[in-house]
Amino acid sequence: MGKRADILERFGLRVRELRKEQGHSQESFAAACQLDRTYIGGIERGERNVALRNIETIAETLGMTLAELMAGL
Repeated sequence: MGKRADILERFGLRVRELRKEQGHSQESFAAACQLDRTYIGGIERGERNVALRNIETIAETLGMTLAELMAGL
């Protein structure tokens, strides 16, 4: 069995997938979250260890619960 991707990478891919499904650019999504665009980019690339408060903000902006955001990670 292959090595499972790091949790930061998996979370970042999940955020990117959901953001794109909702039609947000990184810039518009970051503005809706009240976070910097470069911070969102870092999350999506798996470079950021995201604070729990920011994870909650991302979930709320996507219109879902924390459990829904984390599903399958």
